[in-house]
Amino acid sequence: MVRVAAVLALVTAIALWSQFAPSLPAVDSEWGNVAILSFGVIPAMFALVWLCLPLRGVLSLPQLAILAATLVVLAFACSLADLEIAANLLKLAAATAVGWLALAFFEAPWWVMLVALLIVPVDLFSVARGPTKEITENQPQVFDALSVYMLIPGRNAEGQAQAAHLGLPDVLFFGLFLGACARFFLRVAPTWVLMTLSFGGTLVLAVWFDQAGVAALPLLSAGFVLANADLLWHSIRGSRTSHL
Repeated sequence: MVRVAAVLALVTAIALWSQFAPSLPAVDSEWGNVAILSFGVIPAMFALVWLCLPLRGVLSLPQLAILAATLVVLAFACSLADLEIAANLLKLAAATAVGWLALAFFEAPWWVMLVALLIVPVDLFSVARGPTKEITENQPQVFDALSVYMLIPGRNAEGQAQAAHLGLPDVLFFGLFLGACARFFLRVAPTWVLMTLSFGGTLVLAVWFDQAGVAALPLLSAGFVLANADLLWHSIRGSRTSHL
């Protein structure tokens, strides 16, 4: 019941922030906005993933598939109905559920580590020259649909709300990595902290290099691997031993 109350409180707080943040005075410093996102909005949103983590363990694979499909449909329906706040939270939940569903096909922690390493060059290429770059630069409406937003106070010169975005694959892998920690008895709390901070680090890089889009998966993967390096190494050694 405590977790349920905490989830409801966080959902309410995030919804209220999303509703009223554009009406608040804008922060003059770009680094101030990065701090608000890194230490406030992002941790609040991804605390929901941590709090809901026990669901992954109690639901069967078919139930998890039904949950993921239901959340996807609801997110799409809310987007069509212009219920932006609800759609944003549902996209976060849907991508997380899909990540948990994908985790069912992993048999050992080192499998997850391998994926964490492989997605780094893929994401770097996609953001630099691939489909992500094409979508963010030429099809912003598609990127908005395939991302979750996190608002900062105030509006821009055109009177629009100001927000940072994370692609749904970033959310999916956050859920997959955190779910892997719970499934394979890795370090849930340190992993959550490092991965959450990794999104803030990605924002820092975006501001520092004045880039509209920066790949988030490299730092996310690094957070997962660093928090569990010794346990992942033991998993690799155990796999080698079993095949001797």
